[in-house]
Amino acid sequence: MQRFIIILVLGAAFAAAACAPVKAPTAAPDSPAPQSATGGAATELVVVTHDSFAVSEEVIREFETANNATVQILKSGDAGSALNKAILAGASDPLGDVFFGVDNTFLSRALKADLFQAYKPTGADAIAADYILDPEFRLTPIDYGDVCMNYDKQWFAEKKLAPPQTLEDLTKPEYKGLLVVENPATSSPGLAFLLATVGTYGTGYLDFWTKLRANDVAISEGWEDAYYTKSTWSGNGDRPVVVSYATSPAAEVFFSDGKLKEPPTGNVLGDGACFRQIEFAGVFRNAKQPELARKFMDFMLSPRFQEDIPLQMFVYPVNPDAKLPDFFEFAETPKKPATIAAKEIEANRETWIKEWTQTVLR
Repeated sequence: MQRFIIILVLGAAFAAAACAPVKAPTAAPDSPAPQSATGGAATELVVVTHDSFAVSEEVIREFETANNATVQILKSGDAGSALNKAILAGASDPLGDVFFGVDNTFLSRALKADLFQAYKPTGADAIAADYILDPEFRLTPIDYGDVCMNYDKQWFAEKKLAPPQTLEDLTKPEYKGLLVVENPATSSPGLAFLLATVGTYGTGYLDFWTKLRANDVAISEGWEDAYYTKSTWSGNGDRPVVVSYATSPAAEVFFSDGKLKEPPTGNVLGDGACFRQIEFAGVFRNAKQPELARKFMDFMLSPRFQEDIPLQMFVYPVNPDAKLPDFFEFAETPKKPATIAAKEIEANRETWIKEWTQTVLR
């Protein structure tokens, strides 16, 4: 995810990638075999993922040492582009061994392409049932996070205006011109927020967006522009409410290097105001190193990897035994995020984006 989260998704590219699939680089004929941390010839594992994937070097090194392996992280664009490239490459000659970064907005597309082999990793039994969307475990949940609206605490205090609590609040006159959202056709959080409105209002979601447009909602092409250019807390904009992540306030404290004792922003957590993104990983059906790939899946659910996730990608681990870092005390989770079945998203995603574009940008 951009600065704060895997953007898992996470769904900025909806058409097939225009460029040819990216292949893992191969060694030159005279190149020596890769060496593992133990000094012996190592088996190479290729993990295909999106550009926002992050994991500590020491965590990867532990896996390499334990398995006499070298791990190549093959970043392939945003989450939508990475999946499209994997689909174009096909199941018979996959881009790598493991794919990380399918989220619930693209889950049905990934499963329909039949790219992944069924494998239930060690530790999967502990995962909450709400996150297991593929009972065959072709794709296993690894992390989750909530797209929510953030608001500027100081701005609302100075204006003596209560922060919004629900989606409907943003259509009221007192909140006119305060909100900036991302375009769902070009932004993962923008898509997630659109899905939150569909999940909350059903077929009436366009009526809500018509009201937002009348209430002077601003549209950004991406999260960075919205968060760092148009927000009041950035010092560059005039919008005190921005679609971002429920962990963004915690990340503000983390990145302040001790300057902030509490976050300058809060979350709008009313029922249906957020959308939960769940991120999955799977073993390619014709992986060159299937046994090593399955070990890596086990490793991704281990406490060592799971406890690194919040520090690197600012999302929550699915392993309930994984400890959260101290600054996550400032992270929040909504009690009732909006939900839509993965198959329904797959069937209607492009239609919803087209209708949104015609309603909001026309």
